[in-house]
Amino acid sequence: MAHNQFELLRQRRFLPYFVTQSLGAFNDNVYRQAIIGLLIYLGISLDERTLYTNLAPALFILPYFLFSGLAGQIAEKLEKSKLVRITTMMEIGIMSLAGIGFLTESMPVLLAALFLTGLQSTLFGPVKYSILPSVLKPEELTGGNGLVEMGTSMSILLGMIFGGMIFTVAGSHGPEVAAAAILLLAITGNLVSRAIPRVEASAPDLKINWNPFPESLKALRLTRRAPAVRNAVLGVSWFWFVGTVLTAQLPTYAQLNLGAAQNDSTIYLFCFVLFSVGTGVGSLLCEKLSRRTVEIGLVPLGAFGMTAFCVDLYFARPGLALAAGMDVGAFIDAPGSWRIMADLTLIGLFAGLYIVPLFALVQSRTPKGELSRVIAGLNIQNAFFIVMAAMVGIAVQRFLGWTIPEVFLALGIANALVALLIFSIVPEFFLRFIAWMYVTLFYRVRIEGVEDHVPDEGAALLVCNHVSYMDPVLISAAVPRPIRFVMYYKIFRVPGMNWVFRAYRAIPIAGAKEDPDVMEAAFEEIRAALDAGELVCIFPEGALTKDGEIAPFRGGVERILATHPVPVVPMALTGLWDSMWSKRDSRLGRLRVPRRLRAGVGVIAAPPVPGDSATAASLEATVRELRGDSP
Repeated sequence: MAHNQFELLRQRRFLPYFVTQSLGAFNDNVYRQAIIGLLIYLGISLDERTLYTNLAPALFILPYFLFSGLAGQIAEKLEKSKLVRITTMMEIGIMSLAGIGFLTESMPVLLAALFLTGLQSTLFGPVKYSILPSVLKPEELTGGNGLVEMGTSMSILLGMIFGGMIFTVAGSHGPEVAAAAILLLAITGNLVSRAIPRVEASAPDLKINWNPFPESLKALRLTRRAPAVRNAVLGVSWFWFVGTVLTAQLPTYAQLNLGAAQNDSTIYLFCFVLFSVGTGVGSLLCEKLSRRTVEIGLVPLGAFGMTAFCVDLYFARPGLALAAGMDVGAFIDAPGSWRIMADLTLIGLFAGLYIVPLFALVQSRTPKGELSRVIAGLNIQNAFFIVMAAMVGIAVQRFLGWTIPEVFLALGIANALVALLIFSIVPEFFLRFIAWMYVTLFYRVRIEGVEDHVPDEGAALLVCNHVSYMDPVLISAAVPRPIRFVMYYKIFRVPGMNWVFRAYRAIPIAGAKEDPDVMEAAFEEIRAALDAGELVCIFPEGALTKDGEIAPFRGGVERILATHPVPVVPMALTGLWDSMWSKRDSRLGRLRVPRRLRAGVGVIAAPPVPGDSATAASLEATVRELRGDSP
């Protein structure tokens, strides 16, 4: 197991896959930019060049609409490393055709190959993300996705630069160099893909429906089964909308608002570098900020950051450039440029914080036998949002007369509205953000044994001592899987907070003498959660500690295990007795403020105990041992 995301780059289960997908993204962009270079080399008129440059993205994205449903089924049925090798072999054939197009200087051949490149990307897409949960542990999922997003972002950037330089550097030999480069990259990708370890098919018995249209609709329906997954998919597609609108404006923005010389793309590429590097850095930061869990609390942080810096990009330069004909050096030295550079970088950084947890959420909460088809549905929706972004960007400028800075301002406002819509439908995103902010600001969390002892999948019961009202938040921050917490029914019903606990799918429970119906309903819900393979956490003391010591564990845990002898993971919380949310000073009427910021607390897990042999007394003894002398 990797203890941080960079260790994955030394492991065969991840590195060949990572290099293969990065080479694929790099080659796609080398090819697309080389086509533009060929158009310039051939002296094609500006109007005809514009026609080709607008037709090319449409041809590349069309297969996502036509064949994603079929691609999702194939990715579900076939062993995944084999499918990766098949798609990279396809890339060799397609780039051979594209090479002929370059050598013969035939645009129809190059555009046909571009359509086939889109088809190959369509088939690879469901494998690209569905393979990760099969080769990574839950605590590695965020870091792995961060590396993939960083690699993709950097590959797109470098591919654009390399592809754009081919005809500039090679001159009259540009067609030959372009043909050789894309073919060699395709062959390299295939050779690397042969080192990807075997990853079993997630649904080998699936019967493929070769009619792509009903399967595309079915894939879209699969993305909507669970509210959290449905809105994560919507969030991913919105990311592509924002990114498309933003990056599509950069070439013209560089000339009109930043002062780039006509036909000089250096300032545009510099801006794209800033955005791409920011996205890569934000993607890599996700693992550290999330403490190796799927922390969807980062999604609102990313959304708010994207909005803030899109809006600030408008105010940084609302009018035309201060001077014309500048190169990158002159632009950097110009007044106000550092603010623009910071905005572009930070938009990318917060976009990375936004997108990585969404992908990890989709992967972690979708059944493995459906994940490839869900990713296929996601790709269809992404393609639709990309097309809509291009159309909206053109429409608001041509028909409404908006300037590019005004487009950025509107994009920031729209991003805030869409984020609020998503968070209102599934409040778990915003609640996790509040919890993440609180834990990050007020605690230094030490986690021991969780990665080794909490099962990566399947039902399990977590039992823990109960020190403060923030205990569930701390446990959730340490455990990468979603948890169903059992809580006292009167707290569950507190006005204003009830919707929070419902959003977290907490299970209210009462004592037998207080409300036997609530108690029985709680045990039924616990059993249903375990039957569904979920994690359930209970605090067997039945209440917060009043003196910092562990109270005797009650028999409810034994009642659960009598019918569902699932593995039991003993856990202990340390350092929380001094918390403002414990009962240490409640009798003195002390104002509840933190004793100190960044207090050290611990979440410790012991090896799981077989459910058929665990007792309340034995579990209590284990938790006491874990806790030691520190309450």
